[in-house]
Amino acid sequence: MSRSSSCGGCVSSPPVVLGHPRGGFTASCSANARTNQKALFLGSKQLPLITYSPLRLASSRLSRREIMAFVGQQSWDIGRFVKTLYFFNGPPNPLMIVESIISSFASPASSEVPKKMETSDVVLVTGAIGGVGRWVVDILRKKGLPVRVLARNEDKARSMLGPDIDLIIGDVTKEDTLDPKLFKGINKVVNAVSVIVGPKEGDTSDRQTYKQGIKFFEPEIKGPSPEMVEYVGMQNLINAIKNSVGLSEGKLPFGLKGNLSGKIVWGALDDVVMGGVSESTFQILPTGSETGGTTGLFKGIVSTSNNGGFTSIRTKNFTVPEDLSAYDGIELRVKGDGRRYKLIIQTSVEWDAVGYTASFDTTKGEWQSPRTMTDAPPFDASNITSLQLMFSKFEYDGKLNPTFIEGPFELPFSSIRAYINEPITPRFVHVSSAGVTRPERLGLDLSKQPPAVRLNKELGSILTYKLKGEDLIRENGIPYTIVRPCALTEEPAGADLIFDQGDNITGKISREEVARICVAALASPNAVGKTFEVKSTVPFSEPYVIDPSNPPPEKDYKVYFKDLKEGITGKEALEATPAQV
Repeated sequence: MSRSSSCGGCVSSPPVVLGHPRGGFTASCSANARTNQKALFLGSKQLPLITYSPLRLASSRLSRREIMAFVGQQSWDIGRFVKTLYFFNGPPNPLMIVESIISSFASPASSEVPKKMETSDVVLVTGAIGGVGRWVVDILRKKGLPVRVLARNEDKARSMLGPDIDLIIGDVTKEDTLDPKLFKGINKVVNAVSVIVGPKEGDTSDRQTYKQGIKFFEPEIKGPSPEMVEYVGMQNLINAIKNSVGLSEGKLPFGLKGNLSGKIVWGALDDVVMGGVSESTFQILPTGSETGGTTGLFKGIVSTSNNGGFTSIRTKNFTVPEDLSAYDGIELRVKGDGRRYKLIIQTSVEWDAVGYTASFDTTKGEWQSPRTMTDAPPFDASNITSLQLMFSKFEYDGKLNPTFIEGPFELPFSSIRAYINEPITPRFVHVSSAGVTRPERLGLDLSKQPPAVRLNKELGSILTYKLKGEDLIRENGIPYTIVRPCALTEEPAGADLIFDQGDNITGKISREEVARICVAALASPNAVGKTFEVKSTVPFSEPYVIDPSNPPPEKDYKVYFKDLKEGITGKEALEATPAQV
């Protein structure tokens, strides 16, 4: 793909779709003279990708009189031109100017189709060599879903999960082993990491010395403490995967909430860079929003004199590029004036880099939220370097913008937000434990409680830190599901189940069943934001077995998820009357 101007383009801003950051945006070029014609595909439709040389005028050695004669109608403000260049990180390298001019005349047409960005909805499984985690990996593989595993010990992980397992070596208790770059391309997470509890007399790899959840043993913590695994480890994991999985409410590169207005700096980038005389500016209006609060304002005067015809405001290059790869599109909140505007996004800090453009129409006098489309060619949404709003005379194909009128204009805008398409499904499914709210609850009959509740303090406050870890998930804004199994067993899946909320039930449940619930939750909008306990209807005293020749049908877990409610965690009982168990 040829390099093209970053200024946005008076004559053209080619293909107008901006959307699915994991799919892509439409490339936009800008300046005055058409040169290379290249092909860009939008679905099955081929669209022109036009390369320009925006800096030809800037590199010419012309006197002021010659410049005035060249542009014809009004004198060109070379001072504003130079100021614009220096505002956006200084002028380009002279060699780049020469290269741009030469390539604009000499480069042959190319038939190369832009390559698609390699993406896949990879599911990360943490705690994958534990009892639940191994089942999760197995179920995902059988469904044909791509799986990546986070493990501390490579040899052990490959021996248990296979030599070809896609593996990240890291430890949730050690933040420096969880570089966020390792988690790019991961769309969803099943977290089965848990502090290790075993009998004091020891354990074997095939769990023959005890039947956890059925036969009581005197337990102790093996390895790192509950605080390090369940709380510190959770924070480290969330920090590592947050950009990859995204937030329910989206990500706000620009917004006027709190101190976000100062996060990025806007400057005018008008047709003066091509000899024009249009002018624009960015302002903060203290009471201009739809609620009477603060909003941004893109305003200016656009003119077609000197073959101009566009105004725009653009951010300075971000100090740290924005990663929007977890999201499905971009939404603006604007008060329309009936005109058609453009949003341009760049993925390079170079002056003459390719921009990706979307046009959006506005309704006069109404606050609205135009969204980008999702069927555009791909681009690298993990490396957003700047944002630009433009009002231009021309569309992507060189035709006139039907809403274009010379003169003054104003576009109030309060936010630019990356969003996840509805319906949102969980991006982070966490395996916790029933009983996490009970150690501090009054009125419980401890004789009827699991060992972890009775021995919470002796076990390093294991349930207390599990609850703190859950709270971190709920507070971080990730689309989540928290599964709280009762005592885990090695029995097969298939028994009838009881789903409950409020953290009151006791019982047992198969590890395989818990893994199936986790995988089902990943695809269910009804599971988002839910915390629930689950157990088998089979009592402790009865082992659950199945007839291999007549296995039970696989459950439709969506039926269970649908009846659950958001916001119920069992912590309510700590602030109300003693729970009845």
